[in-house]
Amino acid sequence: MGRKYEGVDSRSSKSIEIYFIYKGEKCRETLRLEPTPGNLRKAFMFRMEIIQAIERGEFDYINTFPNSKRGERLAKIPDPNDRSVRTLLREWLERRSKTLKKSTLRGYREIIEQQLIPNLGHYHLKELRRKHVRDWVSSLEASNKRIANLISPLRAALQEAVQDDLLDRNPLEGWRYRKQEPPKPSTVDPFTPEEQVAILDELEGQGRNLIQFAFWTGLRTSELIALNWSDIDFVRETISVNKAVTKDSVEPESTKTRAGTREVALLKPAADALRNQWAYTGEAAGRIFHNPKTNMPWSGDRQIRRGLWSPALKRAGVRYRYPYQTRHTYASMMLSAGEPLAWVSHQMGHSTVLMTTQAYARWVPRESFIAGNKAEAMFYMPLMTLNGEKE
Repeated sequence: MGRKYEGVDSRSSKSIEIYFIYKGEKCRETLRLEPTPGNLRKAFMFRMEIIQAIERGEFDYINTFPNSKRGERLAKIPDPNDRSVRTLLREWLERRSKTLKKSTLRGYREIIEQQLIPNLGHYHLKELRRKHVRDWVSSLEASNKRIANLISPLRAALQEAVQDDLLDRNPLEGWRYRKQEPPKPSTVDPFTPEEQVAILDELEGQGRNLIQFAFWTGLRTSELIALNWSDIDFVRETISVNKAVTKDSVEPESTKTRAGTREVALLKPAADALRNQWAYTGEAAGRIFHNPKTNMPWSGDRQIRRGLWSPALKRAGVRYRYPYQTRHTYASMMLSAGEPLAWVSHQMGHSTVLMTTQAYARWVPRESFIAGNKAEAMFYMPLMTLNGEKE
């Protein structure tokens, strides 16, 4: 009795039938070969070549079996495993759209449609290699941070493809692109006390309250305009920062980072601004800060910048900086005054103290870098004195 081969059967004295799965369907095709032991083995090897071609996404049914009616039908059906990078990225974004913040979703969509698809979308999923990605990003005039942001959605989509058995491995796994970069100039450019006074003198009412509060809390603009009166605890003198409003969000979203959800100390200048603001929005018990021109909550930083901030700086004769510099101003004031570095880091919503130090090192008093001298004087020097007496 001849040897049995998986997926291969003798159909008649002059033909052999092979079986394989294609596009989720069990396919049978006939080979005009006498079912001798040698031909059965050839049919088995031919079947294995077909299976491997299917796995690589390279199987052409019509060319392999020109007279097959099944091949003509299946050729018109999209193969769920036969995807381009373009299709993969769009499907991934559609799935993630239900869980991502609006601002994050917008950023990913811009990267996918404007960068990844035009440059890498034409590749078949299984033919994309790390080299293709490296060659593309190495041609960009972009920072390492920007390049990492561009690659991020592609890396995540490829990893999901591995989990869904569409790929054996993620070609970007464990790989990061880094190029040498010159040191970046600091973007921290705080306002002096004199500049703060000049700006506030050119504002009144709700506008002045907002900017004074910004100078003395260090909140991001998106966090400022999302604040409700219920987030303020005048007794404990704290502000609960737990949401943000961006230009892409209709409703408040979560803060920028996990560390961004925090309690911030309500210092007296900020508390005074809130007490003055109560007359405008306190009774409504909703959003704290409103656009004085519309008496509606601010919709985003652009509205503040154009309608309030820029005109005030121009009238005050103060060199222009973005409203975000109020946050840097707060941090520089706190550190210059000698407030604890860890406390300032928490107030800012930074994930680590190192992040705060790197951003504001020149405002950290020198004493902070030589901390421990008091402990040495209290505990180490007496110990040395005792040892000297024993000798």
